[in-house]
Parts: sequence; structure tokens; C-alpha cells
Amino acid sequence: MSFEVNLAYIFIASIALYFIAKNRALNLRSRHKFIATVGYHALFVSLITFVPSVVILIFWTLLEGSFLQWMVLRSLPIELITIDYTSNYLFNEIINIANGVIPIDSSNTLHVIGVQRYEDAAALSRGIKIIIVFGSIALLGFYGLFKIGPNFNARLSSEVIIRRVLAGLSVIAVLTTFGILLSILFESLRFFQSVSISEFLFGTQWSPQTAIREDQVGSSGAFGAVPVFLGTFLIAIVAMMVAIPFGLMSAIYLSEYSNANVRDFMKPLLEVLAGIPTVVYGYFAALVVGPFIREMGSIFEWELTSESALAVGLVMGVMIIPFVSSISGDVITAVPKSLREGSYGCGATKSETILKVVIPAALPGIIAGVLLAVSRAIGETMIVVMAAGLAANLTLNPLKPVTTVTAQIVTLLVGDQEFDSTKTLAAFALGLVLFIVTLTLNIIALHVVRKYREQYE
Repeated sequence: MSFEVNLAYIFIASIALYFIAKNRALNLRSRHKFIATVGYHALFVSLITFVPSVVILIFWTLLEGSFLQWMVLRSLPIELITIDYTSNYLFNEIINIANGVIPIDSSNTLHVIGVQRYEDAAALSRGIKIIIVFGSIALLGFYGLFKIGPNFNARLSSEVIIRRVLAGLSVIAVLTTFGILLSILFESLRFFQSVSISEFLFGTQWSPQTAIREDQVGSSGAFGAVPVFLGTFLIAIVAMMVAIPFGLMSAIYLSEYSNANVRDFMKPLLEVLAGIPTVVYGYFAALVVGPFIREMGSIFEWELTSESALAVGLVMGVMIIPFVSSISGDVITAVPKSLREGSYGCGATKSETILKVVIPAALPGIIAGVLLAVSRAIGETMIVVMAAGLAANLTLNPLKPVTTVTAQIVTLLVGDQEFDSTKTLAAFALGLVLFIVTLTLNIIALHVVRKYREQYE
């Protein structure tokens, strides 16, 4: 049985035990006075059955591959294993044959015996999994039903289980983040063994194409990332010059000036922009905005191309307007009415109240929306690839084609690549620096938010 099927069975069993526990608690409550309600007793039995069983299932699923590999390889005749096979390669080959991915060679005794051993080991693994998982369900279910009684505080025990589950999920999220960071850091250190950090951070030439053969032209490569990061920030600045004014002004209008009918119609319509696929924005930038900028440049006798940072920034700015307007509108609406009334009582006009009272009070939320929009702009890939090109030009001219960090990461990692080459490892170095820059922006934003939150709360 697959993981999903086993999970469904565990869920059904926990639901069934919920109703069984509820009936048992109702019967006992008719004769005794309970500390907790019947619902909490039933919830406790369901939780104590579901949570540990799922944890056991997850651990067994993670360890099952290693168990099968150990069972299969230890049972194969040593004299049949040649030096050409590594343990991982041989096991993967046996799995592919057993699953019908590649045809079996009947003349290869090692394949025939390996497939048979794999099927036996898989059957044994399924049996062990059924016994462990459903045995734990039965034992935990009986334990939960036994605990039901007038003196058992089921509410407190259920809350403890829920709190520990939430804490465990939080730890998993943090460990996942650290795992991603460590993997990027490890690969980046391998890259910096071939390319110096100073060359990468301060070099002005980006040409990561390295040769496969020693006699191939252009075997050295250039890994100066300044043009890549400059293009990223240039496009992000253009996008924010569009998104922040339009997003903030629309949020102020919808929150402070428009009536309820206009707000109920315009706010969902504006938020639809966030649901449009980025590839559609890319097509629009490449087929409409880019050629339009080129034609406008021809009027002034400028030699422009359809690919430019301006075209990408304009379209990206439109795309991230909802991130600014939606969050800013919500925090502006949440500003206490008493602050507005106090300002009006002092003789301030509506515009003065918005500018000097409402906006400063809502500034932490506005900064959060702007930060989210900046992160979205920095991480965008599809529009850049389609409308800005992949040329790493060292320029501050938004009318020139540029590239970004994310676009280069995609370019370096697509196709049949070996992750031991300097070219592919450069993608991890780009990701590491981008992570550090984004983290720095977050720290600065949190500092500003905390400062103004202390002032206005």
C-alpha cells in the first residue's frame, strides 16, 4: 500500500475511534460527573491514535528505501556482483526492472535473482509496516479508551498534544530552512574554492560558460556577478516605482475615500492581477510593452531593442501592485477610528489626517506589504527571461537589456548539467548572496516596523 492509502486508513480509524470514545464517554457520564466534556474525551482518543501513527508511518516510509537496499544487497550472491556495479547503481537498476521501467535480461542471473529478492523484501516491508502502524493504532486506541473517566482532564491532555504537534511542525519548518541554507552554503563553498570571493562579488564580467575539454575555446569563464545583481536591482527599482505609488494610492482611496459599493467592486478586481500567471505577463511584456518602448525610442531616433529593463520593470510593477494595495488597504482600515476622530477634533482636514495620522500609524503594515512586493520582484524569473534577455550588461540604463540572479540560476541549472562544474556551482553562489541580501532587507524592515509600532501602539 502506498503512503497515501495508509494515511487514509489511519484517518478513518481515528475518526471511528472518535465516535467510539464519544459513546463510551456518554455512557460513563450518565453515572459519573466528568471534569472535561465528552467532546474533549473523544478528541483525545482520536489525537492520541492519529498523531503517533502518522509519525511512525512517516519514519518507516523514510527508512524503507534503506531497509530494502540492505535486504536485497545482503541476499545477492557475492560472486555474481562484478566490480562494474556500485551498490546504489545496482539497487536502482533492480528497482527499475521490478517496476517495469527497463526490460529484464533473462540471461543476467544477477537481475533475475535481484528482482526476486526485491519483491520478497518489499512484501516483508509491507507486512512490517502494516503490523507496526495498525498495531500502534490498536494499542493507542485501547489506551485512549481506557483513560476515559470522570477524573481524567481530557481537555488539558488534548491541548498538550495539539501544542506539541504545532511545536513539531514549527521545528520542521526551521530545520527545513536551515537545511536549504546549509546545502546552498556547502555548494557555494565548493564554488569559492575555484573562484575567489572578491572576483565573484566585485568582478564586472559575467560569462559562466566553461569548456568541457581543455582545448576548447573560452575554457576560463568569467564569474564577476556585479552585472547580474545590478540588473536585478535595476528591474526591482523600476517595478517598485510603479507598484508603490499606484498600490499605496489605490489603498488610500479604497480605504478612506470610496464608498462601500466601489470598494467591494474594485478591491477584488485589483487583486485579480496577483492571480494572473507570470508567463502571461511575460508574453505581454515581450509582445506589447517591449515593442512599444522600441517604437517610442525610434521617434527620438534612439536605437533601442525590444528587450529592456524598463519593459520588464513596468509589467512587473503592475503584477505586484496587489501585494502593496491589498496589505496596505487592510492595515489602513485597521487604524483605530479614535485616531481619526482625535485628528478631526484638532481641526485637521481629511487629507491632513490621512497624511499625518493614518499613514504613520499604518506604516508597519505598509512596510510589510512593500517588503513582500520587493521580494516578489527580486524573485521573479519568467518575465525577465521572456522580456529582458540574458545579457549580463553592466549598465544603469533601463532601456538596455539586462539579466537577473534568478534568470541566471535557471539558465545555469537547466539541461544535462554536472553539479561538479564551476558553471553549475555558480548558481548556488548567486542564490547564497541573494539570500543574504533578502535577509538584510528583512532585518532592516523589522527594525523600522518595531520602531514605529512602539511609537503608535
